[in-house]
Amino acid sequence: MSVTIDCLQYCNWSRKIFEQMREGSLDAVHVTIAYHEDFRQTVERVSEWNRLFQEHGDLIVAGRQAVDVINAREQNKTAVFFGFQNCSPIEADINLVEVCHQLGARFMQLSYNNQSLLATGCYETEDPGITRMGRQVIAEMNRVGLVIDMSHSSERSTLEAIEHSSRPIAITHANPAHWHPALRNKSDDVLQALSETGGMLGFSMYPHHLAGGSQCTLESFCQMVANTAERFGVSHIGLGSDLCQDQPDSVVEWMRNGRWTRERDFGEGSKAAPGFPDQPAWFRDNRDFPTLREGLSHVGFQQSEVNLIMGENWLRFFEHAFSQNESSL
Repeated sequence: MSVTIDCLQYCNWSRKIFEQMREGSLDAVHVTIAYHEDFRQTVERVSEWNRLFQEHGDLIVAGRQAVDVINAREQNKTAVFFGFQNCSPIEADINLVEVCHQLGARFMQLSYNNQSLLATGCYETEDPGITRMGRQVIAEMNRVGLVIDMSHSSERSTLEAIEHSSRPIAITHANPAHWHPALRNKSDDVLQALSETGGMLGFSMYPHHLAGGSQCTLESFCQMVANTAERFGVSHIGLGSDLCQDQPDSVVEWMRNGRWTRERDFGEGSKAAPGFPDQPAWFRDNRDFPTLREGLSHVGFQQSEVNLIMGENWLRFFEHAFSQNESSL
């Protein structure tokens, strides 16, 4: 069986979850270590993960390059790659881009729902696109090998990020908006530009991003994947589950509100009290990745195509995305 890679999780990490990763044969995972944290707080998150690597070294290992995925698989471990869901860790200092990469970060969203110093988030009414600092940071991220992630960014900002970046970018966790019109899901224009430039889309299993929410069926999800592959190519799609296992509902308020507002930001167009929705029955946790493999086969994908979607596409992307760009030194 080929590699399995999930390009976004934000779980309440524990040995139970790491063991479930191995049960599901998950070879690599991109984990969120910062939402609204500043640089110093992000360093604390890295320190916390260093302790997890020490305490659970029989199950997980730090990921820095693509080869770490293969090495982890051979050792029956899961390689863990760090990412930020906002640009807050670099504060207003472009020099911190390289420092964060040196600390292990491999993905950074330019914005999280709101306007940032770099780009516009998907909840803003106006979308002025990539800022002056954003263009500089994109170039620096390209240089050091920090992947530009536009999962929570708006339409114009995402298209401009694709245009300005000299490397392919990623949308690590989202779905096509024509399947389910959530603010976070992406238009056909974005998906077309992403695929034409060699970028990657990770399909999300977070209920707010699914047609039918928690009641979305495996067949519906896998048929959406098949339709996306037919329109934009099977070589540019993978998984980004957005699994938030065992997190308390209070974490949702931190994700959406941070420190930028005293009011409750409901998000996702809902006026209900924020909280984590139930996962669909076919993807409860990391043990269900084999179920996804079966579902993709049932909607007509060949085994080689299933392998691409389950991880080989992300592995190929990692091979080119994480290294320093020598031509820009």
